[in-house]
Amino acid sequence: MTYCVALNLQDGMIFASDTRTNAGVDHISTFKKMFRFERADERVIFILTSGNLATSQAVIEDLQQNIHNHVDKHVLNAPTLFDVAQLIGLAVSSIANNMEQLGHTQNNAMFGSHFLVGGQIRGQAPKLYYVYPEGNFITATEDTPFFQIGESKYGKPILDRAVHYQTPLQDAVRAVLVSFDSTIRSNLSVGFPIDMVVYPKDSLSMPEGARIERDEPYMKNIREQWGDGLINLLKQFDMPPEQYLN
Repeated sequence: MTYCVALNLQDGMIFASDTRTNAGVDHISTFKKMFRFERADERVIFILTSGNLATSQAVIEDLQQNIHNHVDKHVLNAPTLFDVAQLIGLAVSSIANNMEQLGHTQNNAMFGSHFLVGGQIRGQAPKLYYVYPEGNFITATEDTPFFQIGESKYGKPILDRAVHYQTPLQDAVRAVLVSFDSTIRSNLSVGFPIDMVVYPKDSLSMPEGARIERDEPYMKNIREQWGDGLINLLKQFDMPPEQYLN
């Protein structure tokens, strides 16, 4: 499984993904799930993937081959991020259908992959889209400024409470890391290292990003402070009424 999250906020964007894949307890591997495309000073595009690994890799390879082969429309010359999301939607639905036919099965859900695609093109506002395995997609808004794919349920309550469109990037990064810590602690199919990039709005420059390991000092500090803080906060609550204890 996996956990990926992307945020489109007032000051910029954040993309983060774990790197664990598994096909049973005896087959755990590390694979990159974040991909970047850039045309210097003109556009930056980030793609996060979850779901069937073969489908995800095939979609990314298809996007890269289209650039290399100079097809009429690809992710580095598409007019808008909406067009980029369409290209990914067409690719994922086509590849999943092809795999279904080759596998002689009627259940193409097993071949499905989810994608988060976002970034910015010069002269346009930053955009973030969630592309479904069927090829359709939705866009993030100021009311709903983040998307998650994979094992989202463990980290979502934290982001729901802590993140809104006006949240500063530094605060949002802390919330994202806490959401990863909660997810990794509760689900063995999600694991370190975490890949994360922070893109300041209108910079049109590809950030270096970071690969965060389990024992990286800041991450370790976040994990310990979050755990201790929860325990201390619980102790500050009023004692439950007598009828709750009988």
